[in-house]
Formats: sequence, structure tokens, C-alpha cells
Amino acid sequence: MRRGLLAGALVVLLALAVTVAVRREIRGLDRPLPITSALVYRVAPGASLQRIAAALHRRGLLETPLVWTMYARWHGEAAALRAGEYELRPGLSARGLLDMFVKGEVMLRAFTIVDGWRVADLLAALRRDPYVRTTLPAKPADLMAKFAEPGASPEGQFLPETYEFARGASDVEVLAAAHRALLGVLDAAWKTRQTGLPLRQPEDLLILASIVEKESALPAERRKIAGLYLHRLAIGMRLQADPSVIYGLGARYAGRLHAVDLHTDGPYNTYTRAGLPPTPIALPGAAAIDACAHPQQTRALYFVASGNGDGRHVFSRTLTQQDAAVRRYLARMRAARRAARRPGGKGVAQ
Repeated sequence: MRRGLLAGALVVLLALAVTVAVRREIRGLDRPLPITSALVYRVAPGASLQRIAAALHRRGLLETPLVWTMYARWHGEAAALRAGEYELRPGLSARGLLDMFVKGEVMLRAFTIVDGWRVADLLAALRRDPYVRTTLPAKPADLMAKFAEPGASPEGQFLPETYEFARGASDVEVLAAAHRALLGVLDAAWKTRQTGLPLRQPEDLLILASIVEKESALPAERRKIAGLYLHRLAIGMRLQADPSVIYGLGARYAGRLHAVDLHTDGPYNTYTRAGLPPTPIALPGAAAIDACAHPQQTRALYFVASGNGDGRHVFSRTLTQQDAAVRRYLARMRAARRAARRPGGKGVAQ
């Protein structure tokens, strides 16, 4: 009888000791992990709970992998861990780490589409990005078919902005986000546009915005350049936009426009053809789209670079004024070249 009581007491004591030990170990899951600075940890697709725990232990991040895995199993989270990259910061506990893996709070990478890029530039940048999964060929035959717009030109259809995504997102996923953003900005601008603009549809607004994007180096001039081009459209004057001609030349453009280029007819030659070109010529940003929807009223019909090296333009109402501004520009360029050729010379003549 005494032996039975003693054995029972030992079992109870052992159970109490195990319970205390387990509770102590579980409480240990709330202690900060030995992380001194932010680090990136990647959970591979299909990795098991034991494999993840062992890898964390080998890196010195998880002191008691067995307790961590048992805790995850008790809470039904053993199979709920999501693959991806995670940023682990100082102060993170083992329990917090498990919660992060279960919720899939993956680290986001960023991809920036630059204002004024062509779609070819965008596709090339996506292929270079180490965190974007490439699924498209270098030159997709019908890119817009991916977004339920087969046959449409992809030029101008993706909003320049910075987009966040988890490592391994496909190029199509990034492009889809940029296209949705473009449609939202374009729709809002079209609905709130100034009345009386010589534009028939949102696509016209997008095309004009792409030209303004390429012409305006300074945000302060964007609305005036938009107003100038809209003034030309309103009176039936040809746009005479050099960036459109350059786009039409494609690979034939060698860095400088020549008179023959301006007189050689083509769909994008706005010197020989009236109205807008058939498609956008670049990816316009939200500011360029808004500028074309809400332009500055101006009677100016011409503009040329000031030649002062500040990105500004000189605007003129008459061709005589424009010719004078062009002569001043050319004189400044010649003076700048002479100054650059002198020993130690540099800068732009004022």
C-alpha cells in the first residue's frame, strides 16, 4: 500500500515537474530572439515545420526548436506557415516569429516605374529585377491581352509609380497593378477635366499626357505646355511635337532630329499630320495626366528651350517671337560649346 502511494506521489511530482518545465519553456517563447540587427529570413516553398525549426536553430536564432514545433502543433499551426521572405528585427520573440510566419507577413520589395519610360524600358527593367519572376518574353506579341484588352497598344498603359510586392511575384502581377493604377488616375482626371477641351475620349487625354511628359522637364511648366498643345489642337494647328517624331523613328533615331525626319510622313509625325498620334509615346505620370485635364490657359503657340541650362522654356505667341527665341537659344548653345572647348572651360553661357 505504501509502495503504491509512493509511486503515485512520484508520478504526481513528475507530472508537476514536467508541467512547470513545459510552462517555463513556453514562457521562454516570449523572450526576444538573439537578433542584434534586422535580417532577412526566407521560408522556402513546401518547407516543413521541423525543417524550418532546424534551420533557425542552426543559425542561432531558435534556442529550443522542439518546444517551438510542439507549440505550433498544439495550436494547429504546423501546416499553416507561409513561404516567403521575412524581415526579422531585434525584439522579435519565438512566438512572434511563428505568428509572423502563419500570417504571411512577408517582406515587400519595391519596383519603380519611371515617368517617361517607354513600355520597352519597363519590360527590360522588370527582367533585370532579381525579385520579380519573369514569365513574359522580351517582346510580348500582345501584352494587353493579359489585361483583357487584346490588340491594344501597351504604350502609356502603366502608371509610373513605386509598387510593392513579395519576392517571386510575376512580371504580369506587377504590370497588372500598374495598369489598374493608370486606369484609376485616367478615369478620375477625365471625369474632372476642364470643360471645352478638344479631346474626345480618355485615350486622347492619355496620348497628349505622354507628349507633355516628354516635353516638360520642370513641374512648374507642365500645365502651360499642356495648355499650349491644347490651344494648337483647338485651332487646328499641327502639334509639331519632336518627341512624337522621335518615337516614330524608333531605332532609326540616332540622338538628333534632322530636317528630313520632320518632313518624312508617318503616323507619329506631328509635323506632317494633324491631330494626335495614334497611341501614347511614353508612360505619362499622374501629374502629366492631371496637367492635360486641367491645363493653364495660354495664348502661346510656340516654345523652345531657354538654353540657360535650367530646363526652362521660352513661350511665344507669334512665329516672329519664336524665331527670335530660337536664335537666342542657338547663340547660347554656340557660346557654351566655345566655353567648353577652352582649357578648364565648362558650364552653359548665360
